[in-house]
Amino acid sequence: MDVMPLLLLVAGSAMIAAAARRTPVPAPLLLVAAGLVISYVPGVPEYTLDPHIVLPLVLPPLLYTAATDSSYLDLRAQLRPVALLSVGYVLFATFAVGWAAYLIVPDLPLTAALVLGAVVAPPDAVAATAVARRVGLPSRVTTILQGESLVNDATAITAYRVALAAAIGEGATWAGGIGEFLLAAVGGVGFGLVLMVPIHWMRTHLKEALLQNTLSLLIPFVAYAAAEQVHASGVLAVVTVALYLGHRAWEVDFATRLQEEAVWKMVAFVLESAVFALIGLQLPVILRGLGEYEGGRAAWYAVALFLVVVATRFVWVYPATFLPRYLSARIREREEDTTWKGPFVIAWAGMRGVVSLAIAFSIPMTMHGGDPFPERNLILFLTFTTVIGTLVVQGLTLPTLVRLLKLPGRDPQVETLAEANAQAQASRAAERRLDELLSDERNALPPPLADRLRSVLERRRNAVWERLGQVNPLTGETVDDAYRRLSREMISAERAVFVKLRDGRYIDDEMLRTLLRRLDLEEAAAYRETA
Repeated sequence: MDVMPLLLLVAGSAMIAAAARRTPVPAPLLLVAAGLVISYVPGVPEYTLDPHIVLPLVLPPLLYTAATDSSYLDLRAQLRPVALLSVGYVLFATFAVGWAAYLIVPDLPLTAALVLGAVVAPPDAVAATAVARRVGLPSRVTTILQGESLVNDATAITAYRVALAAAIGEGATWAGGIGEFLLAAVGGVGFGLVLMVPIHWMRTHLKEALLQNTLSLLIPFVAYAAAEQVHASGVLAVVTVALYLGHRAWEVDFATRLQEEAVWKMVAFVLESAVFALIGLQLPVILRGLGEYEGGRAAWYAVALFLVVVATRFVWVYPATFLPRYLSARIREREEDTTWKGPFVIAWAGMRGVVSLAIAFSIPMTMHGGDPFPERNLILFLTFTTVIGTLVVQGLTLPTLVRLLKLPGRDPQVETLAEANAQAQASRAAERRLDELLSDERNALPPPLADRLRSVLERRRNAVWERLGQVNPLTGETVDDAYRRLSREMISAERAVFVKLRDGRYIDDEMLRTLLRRLDLEEAAAYRETA
């Protein structure tokens, strides 16, 4: 097995994603563009997107890291709009886009058009999260987009399976389709509910951070595979487990949390980068299969379908936002008022991604009876152009749109004040607990050490309040910025002495590593106190 193409994909996409951080262009868009260009460079290996790899091996960890970073409480508060988008919109888009494709493309059977509709229906979890994080959307809008993207893949995959069964002649019925959807939804959530408690118990009872993080890496794959074995939704199983574990992450020891955060950031960075580059690299594979459509008709179909996909989302989002408020006084009382601006951003942020391409590539070559699947190559092309079109057009214009609409973003001053109040309450509780412990003779400490414990608490409490203070007129630094910089300078001086002592053979490398790790933890603590 030649691993060089895989290594080139990972290394190249990581370098492009790193370069994107120095540009105003979101990394997903730059990666897709680079993939499109590089796909025609002589000597570049041909990359074919394999659904048997993407769906069970790439999608679960991406969903897991997105779900653990999400807020269960925020998602629960926005359950109605999230459900309307992740289930209602996907089904609506499947039929609306499928019917439009049936009318636009001659000789495309309705069943095959519905397959196409299901394929392009779900906005992408990775694209939505990456772009929303970059443009600084309001917290409610971000929560709705993240919640939708976590669940909608399950709806789309189920809709695709039902439409495909009808297209290839397996005799799918409405009752059978509804039953399969319920099995996937209820079964996926059920598997997640069954798995989440024992998995969390194992995470809290394993004593080594290395073993706990090994378990963490296995969780999304186990949850996905277990659910899929009985035709339940692996997507919903992963999301259910991840939301529960993320909500109760505070019960895991600090070493595991520190390692786990670093590990999953790395995993998400590598997979997201490779996935978006892989989208662009599919262009030669897609174009080679077009055949009779190379004259230009396929391009017109692509433009028309892209416009339908964009319009369909607007057609759904506005009624789904305002109609329930109009019909229900309880909803009006429970939920905050909204203007036309928030729904407009939600409607425009419907970027498609790798899941749509992976589902499209899983369409079989032939139907029952041996006949070729109708217009399979054209469906692949239209899926590809829809993904590229939404990523480029909507992804590039979304930051400008957010600025023009002047949506109220997160208020750093208000958030810092809330953080300071929370820290003050926690510090008071810690001081009371320290006084209780020191009153017991078994916990007696010399006064300098007891004072050191109190000074750490005081520093942690004051650091947040100092963030609200004035900046240094000479340097432009806040007090906590200066504290962080001076702390790092001191630690750097200590680190240089340790290295010099090692080089002079006064200490060995093992002792050097011990001392450097201690300094690393102190530097991390100084940074986190003020970050």
